[in-house]
Amino acid sequence: MTDADDPTLDRPAKVASVPFLAFHLLCGLAFFTGFSWKLGIIALGSYYLRMFGVTAGYHRYFSHRAFKTNRVFQFLLAWLAQLSAQKGVLWWAAHHRHHHRYSDAPEDIHSPARKGFWWSHVGWILARRYDETDLDAIKDFARYPELRWLDKYHLVPALSGLALSWIFGGLELFVWAGVIPTVLLWHGTFTINSLSHIFGTRRYLTTDTSRNNWLLALVTMGEGWHNNHHYHQNTANQGWFWWEVDLTFYMLKVLSWLGVVSGLRLPTESTRYAFRAYTAAQRAQLNAESRFGMYLPRPAARTPGQPPVLGVMAPAPAALLKR
Repeated sequence: MTDADDPTLDRPAKVASVPFLAFHLLCGLAFFTGFSWKLGIIALGSYYLRMFGVTAGYHRYFSHRAFKTNRVFQFLLAWLAQLSAQKGVLWWAAHHRHHHRYSDAPEDIHSPARKGFWWSHVGWILARRYDETDLDAIKDFARYPELRWLDKYHLVPALSGLALSWIFGGLELFVWAGVIPTVLLWHGTFTINSLSHIFGTRRYLTTDTSRNNWLLALVTMGEGWHNNHHYHQNTANQGWFWWEVDLTFYMLKVLSWLGVVSGLRLPTESTRYAFRAYTAAQRAQLNAESRFGMYLPRPAARTPGQPPVLGVMAPAPAALLKR
């Protein structure tokens, strides 16, 4: 039996699952520290600061190259992302690129359609099958030795952050700036793999079940506009209309004004309003897909005349992007 056929590889790895479960239990320390508005604000700040590392770093920069930056800030962004304790930056981006290549197909590593909600939400990330980093899928960033080091010792940022919280704030800060926001970060991030392929609305016809969900967008600083993202994956913004709140993009915009990042890729008007060209039958299909949720099968193919679905692995066509 080959590794591909070995079902034991889909079981949780002890090395990964024990700390994961332990952190959930450590949240109970909040009963001993008590709660105050100050601690609540600290927890919220810790959560959203590191969520920016996940969304701008892991996702929009390292997975999709949606903007440019210098090598120093690239490393800092990777360090910030890894404060979330979601494994190494190269590991995260390589697996995410795989997801986009096979989204909701049998090969997709974390589609709800494959093994259900819990597998897509957390099961796959704990499975031994996906322990290794596929460097061939992330060659563009694997050429940097500092990123390879960070990927190999991926717990260094998270553990150093927890240690500093204990040193400067004792048990209170350890729990409210470290443990609780980390657990919330895990589940906030994982909702995009699970819930955003189950609940929400579909504006664009894509060959997957991606959805837009305003609540998940608030939780994840803009990642909840997931159907937009799967329709055109290389953009720095995922909220494409003024009412689609995208806190990650707003922060990237400020950083671009300061000269820290540049080349923010944006969708053209024709991309944003592609749905206007859909036929009545296509609109009805989207409405039906928006209603049925997790039991909706993956679309077999694009409808004739449907605008193309752009992939992450190929360079974004210049005609469809403006810098």
